[in-house]
Amino acid sequence: MKEYNVAILGATGAVGTRMIDQLAKSTVPVKSLKLLASAKSAGKKLLFKGQEITVEEAVPEAFDGVDLVLASAGGSVSKKLLPEAVKRGAVCVDNTSAFRMNPEVPLVVPEVNEEALKNHKGIIANPNCSTIQMVVALAPVFRKYGLKQIIVSTYQAASGAGQSALNEFYNQTKQYLNGKNMDANILPTASDKKHYPLAFNLLPQIDVFEDDGYSHEEWKMIHETKKIMLNDMDAKDIKVTATCVRVPVPIAHGESVYFEVEDTTAIKEDIQKCIAEGASVTLEDDPSNQVYPQPINTVGNRETYVGRVRPDNENPGAFNMWVVADNLLKGAAWNTVENAECLVKNDLVRVPKDFFKE
Repeated sequence: MKEYNVAILGATGAVGTRMIDQLAKSTVPVKSLKLLASAKSAGKKLLFKGQEITVEEAVPEAFDGVDLVLASAGGSVSKKLLPEAVKRGAVCVDNTSAFRMNPEVPLVVPEVNEEALKNHKGIIANPNCSTIQMVVALAPVFRKYGLKQIIVSTYQAASGAGQSALNEFYNQTKQYLNGKNMDANILPTASDKKHYPLAFNLLPQIDVFEDDGYSHEEWKMIHETKKIMLNDMDAKDIKVTATCVRVPVPIAHGESVYFEVEDTTAIKEDIQKCIAEGASVTLEDDPSNQVYPQPINTVGNRETYVGRVRPDNENPGAFNMWVVADNLLKGAAWNTVENAECLVKNDLVRVPKDFFKE
């Protein structure tokens, strides 16, 4: 079996460390592994399959001889370094927003649109974490019954904003319980003018606001869903709208998803059966025994969990469901490594002649 020289860019971050773990548990045959991060993290030592690896500074030359790059170091770093990696012959799977809406870059969730990988030009993008779990849950329904409309409200964990936001949330919790004022320097988003505490609070803003009043996170969910399912970020065949809220949960996003199918003869049991048979989906749906997905139970799992499937009794063909997944695994690290597995399986770890040049 062919083996690959792999690099993880952003190896010391919350997602990067999980990529190391998921890669170790994956089917990707690793010949060698480079761990890359900022200059201040260079020299740290991390374990991969029991072997100690020293973190190196992420510079263009670090990608010499690398076949496959798994990246989660921030959009600006990806924009700067991944084209350099591609020039040197590496195929890159990027977990940032840097290339998601680029028409030259496939946006891939393997359970939904694995076939898009064959069109890559050296870079594959991971969707937003909240988009990933929703489309995994909806994909089997879309294939069997069609989709007309999706309305999603998210309940997104603190870790979705990064390790620093998670640390601040933990600190705020301690401050609140000790009767102190809560420090807030990061959320709702570090780049905006005002910051508010997340502990014991809800923040109906994730990322900055667009001119139309939607947050950029909501914009991403709308257009990424269309690109993944219809291969067109502006497609009109499925209507999508979103409200994204940050909640005081450490890890694992929850989503209330309302959807309308084209086949109005579908009933609740049809939808439940369809979802239960979907790839990487676990149906936990027994209201009579209070069985439904909860973030605290999904942490550390690769699956997407679905429950509370029920019809909209006012509108035939419309349904509600509750979707939960570990945003740092299925929403980031595992989806990245899973894409790498698919690239290996389909012999796509090679850069085409018309490679990505941005």
